[in-house]
Amino acid sequence: MTGSNPLLRLQLSLDYPGKPGVLEGAALDVRPGEIVGLIGGSGSGKSSLALALLRLLDLKGGSARGEIWFRGRDLMRAGGREMRRLRGKEIAFVPQSPISFLNPALRIEEQMAEAWRAHRNGPREDLRRDVRRAIEQVGLPADAVFLRRYPGEVSVGQAQRVLIAMAILHQPYLLVADEPTSSLDVIAQAEVLRLLTRLNRDLGMALLYISHDLLSVARLCHRVAILHQGRVVEFVDTQKLLERPSHAYTRTLIEAIPVLPDLSAREARVYSMAG
Repeated sequence: MTGSNPLLRLQLSLDYPGKPGVLEGAALDVRPGEIVGLIGGSGSGKSSLALALLRLLDLKGGSARGEIWFRGRDLMRAGGREMRRLRGKEIAFVPQSPISFLNPALRIEEQMAEAWRAHRNGPREDLRRDVRRAIEQVGLPADAVFLRRYPGEVSVGQAQRVLIAMAILHQPYLLVADEPTSSLDVIAQAEVLRLLTRLNRDLGMALLYISHDLLSVARLCHRVAILHQGRVVEFVDTQKLLERPSHAYTRTLIEAIPVLPDLSAREARVYSMAG
């Protein structure tokens, strides 16, 4: 981690029509260059928290109360124009279903170009350079054959990497990844975890990794927040969480892990998972 002051700090309460109190004062922070895991069961509100952070919860009919501070700015008071400038450039988002988030009618290079033009103006040479760099950074071929494919012509794992490439195109300070491995097979899951570890290390990019899988979070993250019944009930270093969990729900999650990971060699383990 490159610093101790929070890059992101939030405390949120979320409601939906007919379903109040999805979250009640859920609080966490992310430091520069840190990977923070957010664990929660289905329906716990973890994906809603990600949308609220991006100020997109209203698209799902929800409303948020509380605080979101990012790089010293109060995002709860930010206007629509400011949020459009920030989303994709300073905070990027990777969803869990890559095929549904890519436009099936546009080639990969066209979708990458649209993401680039959302925050950049410049000659086509700059666009091509940045697109190829991002594609290479996620381990995909940056040649014309691949870039001219449509989303339906690539594997789900490759599609997820394309979304990650779009997310890092502008070198954001924070990447929010919402269940990015849930639609992948076990080999592709390991490859994505390995990729996120490398991007965090090479780009110094902070990551909020949202998942229901404590094992993958433990292998990837520096700290872990446990979301249960609308609140963050535990938020500590990963090693401490595994060795001395303080909440009954956390203990239940840990007991469900067949073999606890060796966090003294976290990066080596993540890199070896695909092999």
